[in-house]
Parts: sequence; structure tokens; C-alpha cells
Amino acid sequence: MGSPPHEGGHHVVIVGGGFGGLAVAQGLGSVSGIRVTLIDQRNHHLFQPLLYQVATAVLSPSEIAEPIRGILSRHQNIDVLMARVEGVDTDRRKVLLEKGDTCSYDTLVLATGATHSYFGHPEWEQAAPGLKTLEDARRIRAKVLLAFEQAERTTDAVERERLLTFAVIGGGPTGVEMAGAIAGLARNALVRDFRSIDPRSARVLLIEAAPRILNTFPEDLSTYALKALERLGVTVLTASPVDDISEEGVKVGGQLIPTAAVVWGAGVRASPAGMWLGVETDRIGHVRVGPDLSVPDRDGVYVIGDAALAIAQDGSPLPGLAQVAHQQGRYLGRALKERIQHNRPPKPFQFRSRGNLAVIGRNAAVVQWDSVKLKGFPAWLIWGVAHVYLLVGFQNRLVVSLRWLWAYLTFRRGARIIP
Repeated sequence: MGSPPHEGGHHVVIVGGGFGGLAVAQGLGSVSGIRVTLIDQRNHHLFQPLLYQVATAVLSPSEIAEPIRGILSRHQNIDVLMARVEGVDTDRRKVLLEKGDTCSYDTLVLATGATHSYFGHPEWEQAAPGLKTLEDARRIRAKVLLAFEQAERTTDAVERERLLTFAVIGGGPTGVEMAGAIAGLARNALVRDFRSIDPRSARVLLIEAAPRILNTFPEDLSTYALKALERLGVTVLTASPVDDISEEGVKVGGQLIPTAAVVWGAGVRASPAGMWLGVETDRIGHVRVGPDLSVPDRDGVYVIGDAALAIAQDGSPLPGLAQVAHQQGRYLGRALKERIQHNRPPKPFQFRSRGNLAVIGRNAAVVQWDSVKLKGFPAWLIWGVAHVYLLVGFQNRLVVSLRWLWAYLTFRRGARIIP
């Protein structure tokens, strides 16, 4: 595997504590002869699929995040570093950290995920944050809740209309879930709390450039989602590319729609892993990897999750889903153990789909699993069970389940503190 092992055994460095990176670390935990260092710029593992519920006051941040050190504390061969990675020197086998620090490796796993893409308009980010971090969720939650508070105070009808207008850009699962959650917040959780305004009059827009929302789902499920959103009071604008976004609002088709808050869910780009490695990437920064998730011509380097361009058995690229990253991480943990301890080459990675899921609102979701398609309440139950199962830690699973049950029975949301 290249350079000689570090003192204490073969040193595997993992960059990124998301689904993929954490699964690799857990697969190598307590394995003799292997030393692991996991590096992340934050101290917690975050369950990103439920970030929108933090942004809309359903859950608290601590219910979908868990300290990385706590998760891996029982494995004495794993060190955790909270640091920002700024590059990789593959010739010297070093990860370059902030302030000039370095971390040497024998094997390197980059599980650095993705961030928002604004399609050549980085200036839109300030007015339209996306959902990737707890900071993003807190910022969106504060903007949405403050808008209702300010609408309660104003006597200007035009300003009140602006304050009660919210736009979500992007009709994929993130956008659909976010739009449905804002509408549910206005129509259910806040409806009895204000005196001068009727929160049910809030206008929620879901804006999608493609001809339909959820375009990775079958058309009948997409149509169901559209109708479910409309029943919640969401206005869906398809075939409507955004012209501009500012603090004033969103411009679509040359017309400015004044808004109190805009949420971005329309596009992503991979982390700079490809640039660090000096390899060719696709147009959004994915690093092409081999069947064993290794990077060609970069000895001992692997890329997984949203940073990787991995190819399925049918020749199509694997989607940027949590289940893909998690399965890749579990596979790579086992594969590295076999390669390092026994010099056995791994079988190619095979992704086994657990289905495509999206929730629209209360009792409404869509699920596609191979030829099986579900919608409505059964799909909503499956979505909930799947997400609780993937949460790290029994306490988080229990608390989230109880929080959802309480919200379902009472229509209330408990995480409505404005920081």
C-alpha cells in the first residue's frame, strides 16, 4: 500500500464525519494493526435528511446531531481531529490542514460531501441559504419565525403580504419537503398563536425550472406530490427558472415576487476533493472512482459519498443519497480491513437501493422501490421508520419518535425559539 506503515500500525485517515466517513471508521474500529484518524471541521455527525425539520421548528438541533467523539469513543484505535482540510499532498502522503499543520497517511478516504451550487450566481447565497449545516437550519428558522412576528406588528398591508410570502427554489425532495414543512408550520402549528394575522394566509411558493417536481420519481408519484402540496396551500411553479434572487425577493419570468425568506434547494456541487487530488472531475466536481471506490493513479486514495462519481452495474452514476454514502462506507471499511490485514483485493462495490423517498406533509409521502410505488399514509409511515432507523444513537431515535408523535397528535411544534 505504498509508504511504510506509521508507528502503531497502518494509518487510515478519513476526511469527513458524514454517513460515509463515519461508516468507514466504524468498520475499522478496534481492528488490530490499523490506526484511524477521522478529520472533520465540525465536532458532530449530522443527519442532513432531517435538517429541514430543524429549519421549520419540528426538531431541535441536538436531536439530529451527535458528537463524533462520542460515537467512536469505544474504539481505542480511532483518533478524532476537529480541523479544516485545505489540501492533499499525494506524493508525500499528507493531508494539509489549516495553520500549516499536516497529517500523514498510508491510506486516505475522502468523504467530504457536497455543498450548494448556485449555477454561476454565488451572490444569491446570501439571500437564499441552502440546507447543509445546523447553522443553515437555524438561520432559515429564525428568518421564517421572525417574518410571522414582524407581520403581526405591521399595519402596512403590502409589507404584511411580503412578510407572509416564502419561496423555496428547487422541486427535488429537499425543496418539496421544505415547502410542505413551511406550509404545515403556518396552517397548523402557528394558527392559534397570533391575533392580528392569520398564519394560514401565508403564501408558500415552490419554484422549479423543470416541467415537473420530483422528476427522479415516476410521473404518477410526481403528480400526487403536486396535488398534496396544493392541498397544503403551496403554490407550485414549474417550468419557471429563476432570473434573480435578492433580499427583496425572487424574480421569475421577469417579475419580482417580494418575499420574507428564500430557501435554496436547486443544486449541489461536490467538495474540492478533486482539486486537492489534482484529478479530472465532472462538471459539478465529482471524482471518478473505480469499482472498489479507489481513485485511479492515486495510490491508496479512496473517495466516497457525494464527492464521488461511482458507476452502478447498469452504467448509470449512483445518486447523491445518504443510503449510497452509508453503504459505500460500510463496504470500504470491510474492504480496507481485508486489504490491509490479508492483502486481499475486494469485490466491486454494489449498491442495493433501499428505495427513493420524499415526504410532502402530514400523512403524505411518496416511495419508489424498484417496481413498488407507494403514496399517502403508508409511504409516510415508511419514510418515518426509515429516517428514525438511520439516526445515530438510541436516545436520538427515541426523542425524535416521541417528538413526532407529540407533533402529530397536537399539531404543535416545540423548537420555536428564535436565537
